[in-house]
Amino acid sequence: MFDVIAVPGIILIVLIIVAVILIFSFIPVGLWISALAASVKVSIIDLIGMRLRRVAPAKIVNPLIKAEKAGLDVNVSRFEAHYLAGGNVDRVANALIAAERAQIPLSFERAAAIDLAGRNVLEAVQMSVNPKVIETPIIAAVAKDGIEVRAKARVTVRANIDRLVGGAGEETIIARVGEGVVTTVGSSESHKDVLENPDKISRTVLGKGLDSGTAFEILSIDIADVDVGRNIGAQLQTDQAEADKRIAQAKAEERRAMAVAREQEMRASVQEMRAKVVEAEAQVPLAMSEAFRAGKLGVMDYYNMMNVVSDTKMRESIAGGTAKPEQGK
Repeated sequence: MFDVIAVPGIILIVLIIVAVILIFSFIPVGLWISALAASVKVSIIDLIGMRLRRVAPAKIVNPLIKAEKAGLDVNVSRFEAHYLAGGNVDRVANALIAAERAQIPLSFERAAAIDLAGRNVLEAVQMSVNPKVIETPIIAAVAKDGIEVRAKARVTVRANIDRLVGGAGEETIIARVGEGVVTTVGSSESHKDVLENPDKISRTVLGKGLDSGTAFEILSIDIADVDVGRNIGAQLQTDQAEADKRIAQAKAEERRAMAVAREQEMRASVQEMRAKVVEAEAQVPLAMSEAFRAGKLGVMDYYNMMNVVSDTKMRESIAGGTAKPEQGK
């Protein structure tokens, strides 16, 4: 009889224990007790609602406890809404606390917007207190005398919290500083002016308002290193002379090819004329025989003509010969 009565009691106790375990696993009672001890207004209903909305209660309550202890005016619904939007609640809480300690005006809405924009709001607050130094890569520029100047700058910036949303980043600052260095060096008459007064670059670049539209405020621009590079002007002149030389050679080759072509044309014309002369000379005997047959040319006329030809050849041979020098007596 005792065993029959004891079994249902044991089962009931086990069921109660299982139910208590399930309740404590679903409802973070320990977290609720921590919030209650820190005087943070979080009810059991709020924690159950977080579980139902698939929100990790620890990621809401712990930052809320830190913010409450720091004296910030925040509530559960704001943190939970920011968490559901994909934000980092703990980082936003730390940023608000850091801004409060540094006496930097920063509202929860502004911090949440900066965090949702993908920027590190805590780092921005820290950079507002402790400015950051951005080192540019080596910037090459050419002065008016053709000498290359290679400079490296260090830009000290402070975060501008009001422009973190929609403001340009560090890459824009580096690009603008590089543009200012190139402009300043390019407007210098000689590279020696830049080497003697490197602060000229800093003053000129800093006066251009390079932080406009960016998420930073430029405090100073310092030239860390200035070196002399290549003689770009001489190199350009050498390249130009080499190019002119090649152009002249190409034109000379073109003229030579045209002269060769004309010479070949003249030779062809001379050969054609000689061929015509030979052809005409070949027609002379035929014409003479035809004149004999027609009675238009007599034998005496033929001999007279031959005498004239012989006399002409003799005169040409005498004219073409060299006169012998007179011998001395």
